[in-house]
Amino acid sequence: MQHIHSKDTSIEIRLRKALWAKGYRYRKNWKKLPGKPDIAIIKYKVAIFCDGEFFHGKYWEVLKPKLEKSNNAEYWVPKIRKNIERDDKIDKELQYLGWTVIRFWGKDINKKVG
Repeated sequence: MQHIHSKDTSIEIRLRKALWAKGYRYRKNWKKLPGKPDIAIIKYKVAIFCDGEFFHGKYWEVLKPKLEKSNNAEYWVPKIRKNIERDDKIDKELQYLGWTVIRFWGKDINKKVG
C-alpha cells in the first residue's frame, strides 16, 4: 500500500499531457474543491478523476464475492465499499456546486489516450 500514490499517478500524467496538448489548461489536485479532483478545468467547471479499477470498485458485483473469499476480506470489502460511497458523495457535492464530474477508469485512459 505504501507504493500507491494519491496524486501524479501514471494514468493522471497520461491524461494531463493529452489535455495540455489539446490546449486545455487545468489545476491538478485542486484543494478548493471537494475531493481534490485529479484535474480541474476551471474555465468549464469540469472535475476529472482518474480511478483505478480495483480501489474504486469497478464491476463491484463481480469483485466483491472474489474478495470475500480472500485472506484479507475483512479489510478490503469495507475499504472499497467506503471508497465507492465517498466517490458518490463527492460527485453529488461537486454537482451541487455546478461542476460537471467525469470519472475515467485507468485501463480506459491507457487504451484510449495516446
